[in-house]
Amino acid sequence: MNRETKRMTERQVAKEADVDAQGFPEIGDAGSAPRATRTAQVGSRRTSPVQFAREIRDELRQVAWPSRAEMVNYSMVVFFTLVLMVGLIFLLNFAFGKGVFFMFQK
Repeated sequence: MNRETKRMTERQVAKEADVDAQGFPEIGDAGSAPRATRTAQVGSRRTSPVQFAREIRDELRQVAWPSRAEMVNYSMVVFFTLVLMVGLIFLLNFAFGKGVFFMFQK
């Protein structure tokens, strides 16, 4: 169970505690003060480094990792785009440089 799921469960339990047996909010419960207090209490707890590492591992298991073929394809697209952009910038720089030198020649 990751941190987000835990917080959602805690909110749901707290919300159910605010409602009495008939399903109506308790009398005198404006909702803003207890919720702010509850949020401050939930936010003040810290996760241990071991729990944090477990949650990272669990999240990384949910990632849709690309296959080797997809990774090669993506890398080639990036490489060729990089070569194209470097070439374009080189040509523009060369052309503007020649143009400036031509304009300020005596």
